Amino acid sequence: MRTDEFIRALAADQVVGPRPGVAFTLALASGLAVAATVFLITLGVRPDVAAALHTVRYPFKFVVTAALFAASLQLALALARPGSDAATAARLLAVPAILIGGALVIELVIVPANAWEARLIGANAKVCLVAIPLIAVGPLAAFLLAMRSGAPTAPRRAGAAAGLVASGLAATLYAAHCSDDSPLFVATWYSLGIALVVATGAWLGPRVLRW
Repeated sequence: MRTDEFIRALAADQVVGPRPGVAFTLALASGLAVAATVFLITLGVRPDVAAALHTVRYPFKFVVTAALFAASLQLALALARPGSDAATAARLLAVPAILIGGALVIELVIVPANAWEARLIGANAKVCLVAIPLIAVGPLAAFLLAMRSGAPTAPRRAGAAAGLVASGLAATLYAAHCSDDSPLFVATWYSLGIALVVATGAWLGPRVLRW
């Protein structure tokens, strides 16, 4: 079978083995199990979670991170399938960006300027930069393996997308521990932690997704 025929067969889901949808479901289950175990062993849920749930900022963190995870999962699936519309899937990433952008504007309006720095730095910046990549290790490995069930034609972008999925999941779990709920903190430190995982995925992509 020539390469172009192989790609067409993959696009039509005619190859033997787990299809990308099945592989991603398995990756989600295994990645979540590993990530949750790491989270519970190393961090755990913040002690004041019951009170925090009655605020706006704490639940909103999960809205943003869950939107990032859902959008990046669609992008990763598209990049794993030759011929899929990855551009349309990528546009879904605008949803979490708009959410956190809008929250930033509101935060800057309602919080006095002399309190911005304290909200931005918070108390968990270093923890955030370590925790999100650490929790994302298992999901990243699982989603990179899931990518191999397809035939990604852009391994670096596919690896980056796998990193985005893994870090979105990790950030959602980490949000349950983090006591810094300000959008200023989330937009800065969560984004940096996520960027580290995305960069790792982009580096690994050409090495593990080549076929």
